[in-house]
Amino acid sequence: MAKVLLEDWKEQYRDEKIECMGRDEMAALQSEKLVKQVKNVYENVPFYRKKMEDLGVEPGDIKGIEDIHKLPFTTKEDLRDNYPFGLLAVPKEKIARVQGTSGTTGKLTLAAYTEKDVDTWGECVARGLVMAGLTSADRIHVCYGYGLFTGGMGLDLGARALGAMAIPMSSGNTKRQLMCMEDFGATAFGCTPSYAMYLAEAAKEAGIVDRLQIKASINGAEPWTDEMRLKIEEIFNINTFDIYGLCEITGPGVAMDCIHHKGLHVYEDHFYPEVLNPADQSPCADGETGELVFTTLSKEGMPLLRYRTKDLTSIYRDRCECGRTLPRIQKFTGRTDDMKVIRGVNVFPTQVESALLSMGGQVAPHYLLIVDRENNLDVLTVMVEVTEEYFSDEIRKMEALKERVGAVLKQALGVSVRVKLVEPKTIQRSEGKAKRVIDNRNL
Repeated sequence: MAKVLLEDWKEQYRDEKIECMGRDEMAALQSEKLVKQVKNVYENVPFYRKKMEDLGVEPGDIKGIEDIHKLPFTTKEDLRDNYPFGLLAVPKEKIARVQGTSGTTGKLTLAAYTEKDVDTWGECVARGLVMAGLTSADRIHVCYGYGLFTGGMGLDLGARALGAMAIPMSSGNTKRQLMCMEDFGATAFGCTPSYAMYLAEAAKEAGIVDRLQIKASINGAEPWTDEMRLKIEEIFNINTFDIYGLCEITGPGVAMDCIHHKGLHVYEDHFYPEVLNPADQSPCADGETGELVFTTLSKEGMPLLRYRTKDLTSIYRDRCECGRTLPRIQKFTGRTDDMKVIRGVNVFPTQVESALLSMGGQVAPHYLLIVDRENNLDVLTVMVEVTEEYFSDEIRKMEALKERVGAVLKQALGVSVRVKLVEPKTIQRSEGKAKRVIDNRNL
């Protein structure tokens, strides 16, 4: 299918009333939901009751969305401290599913969903699919990973809510992906942007681009540039869209960009966004960069108040050219911590340190992560110092150690890495904060 040009684009809405709602009406809806949610977590989540009591705040103090600044923050550390089910607002019997991401200590960051939460998640993704010009007649090839990772399931639920055909391919095996795209007549696909680029080049090399019926791709889970977006669009002759989400809030479907690519529209009737100055947590003005913070207004299973994402962005609340009044967050400029997203997986340097320390002194906890992009795919190289005791001139022994380190790191990080063993005391030390990561991707 040929790419739809901007001047020929026919805008579609999944829920026009919500997506184009006036600011005052939206604030009234958010206020009603926030008041109920605060009362809910105060009564049903001991963690939040204590947090609010420590601040001297009671549910009656929250009269509307304008009072959100009175509420406590939630951090990823809070989720880990209450792992696995300490933040539930409903009995475990009402939890329909869980999703999770890897954490720095080997434990998951877990999110829990009731049936209604799952329906809301699917509905939010469906809004994005409609924003991308898709309908119930489309066939959506999902090559995000399935399992606890939210990517595959999120797009699957969105396709189901839309009434479209879901093709649950999961990730990997590019040749098979392209064969099924062609054979099943897929009209859209979802995956990380780097894998979309890889698929595009593989399809071009195989000479099958003109035989595919793809018209749109939904790409997220890692940072990407406009240059990469335009390259994918050029090779496939399609429109591409950036989708954003995080497991703690719901998964993909928290926000997505429209055909104008002027920022990602946040579904603020379910996820209230704040952009705050990381230094003093004061609100940032529109267009000013700060930390993105979310409050889940509708979530039943594991609602979160003012969850600090550590993503740095800016927000605009004016009406978009597409007609939507939903606020738009801009592409992320970085994070308030040193996490890196590698092929859609969150990787923390502290995970590497923990993994190396678990090896019983075979290697030292001195390391350097080098992130590159080769053939449009992320490549992570971990330089690791070998301890004096285990360092050897014998190639066979060093190769065996390299394989062991690689296996330990892959298990800890959830992503394969290249391991480069180096002699003791060769990685530069620092008296201040150690530089653990070199990111050469220019994102």
